[in-house]
Amino acid sequence: MECGGKKMVLKPIRTSKKFDDDDEEEEAVLLSPGSRMFHEPNFNIHIVAIMGWKIPLDIDSLKAQLLSKLLKHPRFSSLQVMDESGEMRWIPTIVNVDDHVIVPQLDVTNNMDTDKLVEQYISNLSTTNIDISKPLWDYHILNVKTSHAEATSVFRFHHSLGDGIALMSLLLSCSRKPSDPTSLPTLPVSYSKEKKSNSSNRTNIRSLLWQYMVKLWLFIRLLFNTVVDVLLFGATALFLKDSQSPFTVAKGFNNKHSTRQRFVYRTLSLDDIKFIYKKCHKRIDVEGKMKEQMRCRATVLVNLRPALGVQVSIISSSCAAICVRSNGAINYDELAGLAEMIEKNAIVIQGNCFGFVLIPLDIAQLQNPLDYVHKAKISMDRKKRSLEAQCTFYILQLFLNLFGFRGAAKLAKRVPSQTTLSFSNVAGPIEEVSWSGHPLAFLAPTCYGQPTGLMVHACSYAKKLTFAITVDEGMISDPNQLGDDFVDSFLSINEAARSKFRTKLH
Repeated sequence: MECGGKKMVLKPIRTSKKFDDDDEEEEAVLLSPGSRMFHEPNFNIHIVAIMGWKIPLDIDSLKAQLLSKLLKHPRFSSLQVMDESGEMRWIPTIVNVDDHVIVPQLDVTNNMDTDKLVEQYISNLSTTNIDISKPLWDYHILNVKTSHAEATSVFRFHHSLGDGIALMSLLLSCSRKPSDPTSLPTLPVSYSKEKKSNSSNRTNIRSLLWQYMVKLWLFIRLLFNTVVDVLLFGATALFLKDSQSPFTVAKGFNNKHSTRQRFVYRTLSLDDIKFIYKKCHKRIDVEGKMKEQMRCRATVLVNLRPALGVQVSIISSSCAAICVRSNGAINYDELAGLAEMIEKNAIVIQGNCFGFVLIPLDIAQLQNPLDYVHKAKISMDRKKRSLEAQCTFYILQLFLNLFGFRGAAKLAKRVPSQTTLSFSNVAGPIEEVSWSGHPLAFLAPTCYGQPTGLMVHACSYAKKLTFAITVDEGMISDPNQLGDDFVDSFLSINEAARSKFRTKLH
């Protein structure tokens, strides 16, 4: 809601009603601690899922899809109500889909740049909050053709409804294959190396001792890396801030962001990214010239739900390559189960479950563009041998118990605000999908309300990877140029990898 050009944070509805556990129709479920934390005034974050479509959108069929699928999920058909004791609960309510589906009348003329028009509309959403007197989501339909798609829609959720993995699971459970409207989309899976056993080989004492020595060394390294990472996490929360740059917040934790965020998104070839990763996975000596001794880090959000892991390598920035391995994947069996529960109207509520990982970024001018990938790969491998994400999750839980939701929210905001940027990724389907007969062209999830002035989200879809950049309007005047720089950096790295491959062939 806006008042006098300023954004107002609406407080949860209070009620003096006492909930009766014996009354099934009035049963109210407590919000999870993670969801409750997102209602603190300094941690009010909204998720925005920008969806491009290959054909114009039929509004009536989309509304019917929402009614038959999405609204069966209790979080999308419940109010978040605060009682007199300060506890917040999910209260089922009757949802009028017309109150949530917004079809703006855009002023499109022959000379109008529709890309800028759509970008401006999405940017305006960052100045508003969803009305808490209704379920905290809305769906915006922009039936105008852009250079990216024939039509664009924007799903907006309050982060208290769930994290990116939970919401992506729900959206994909409502999707189907265009070739078979009854089949769920195909999701990426990781294939772990199977341990080969040979009963004919005898296990001697020497080999057994060697295996224990290796395991002991791996455990010691894991323990050491975890202790170092947790200490750095604590130091960051207390005093350790990144060096000042155009991407950092000027006054750190106490700085007031501008009221508007800008969103830009660019799409790359996932096959090219995989090619670069395969050709550049070996560690080599990296030569280059450091521009200056700068501390530059990224706060990476890591999903902690038990799910199949997928390797996602993101090539970004004109000065560095960020390669992050996270378990931001969705289990196909869980997706099928979720779709079945939607049909049976018996869905289990999920919450927010994630931890933080701090990734160092080297600012250097390297001669070979592939060296950026090698340096990022070294950092990535180091972080895989640490329990930093799990430990930071439990540290947040500890703050919840000791200092309440406000203290935990301050910690969750403090750490990213001390770093240069935030990064998150989620794996989408490996094949194209459709929603109510509408084939999807791309999916670019992002969010606003985060403590950093720069945030990068990456989402894979079919054979493409789309990254969405969210920037504070007061920090970066031309975010589209920043998006173009990301693409140019990737193209330079891709060309260097293919030149290296061609050289090997000769």
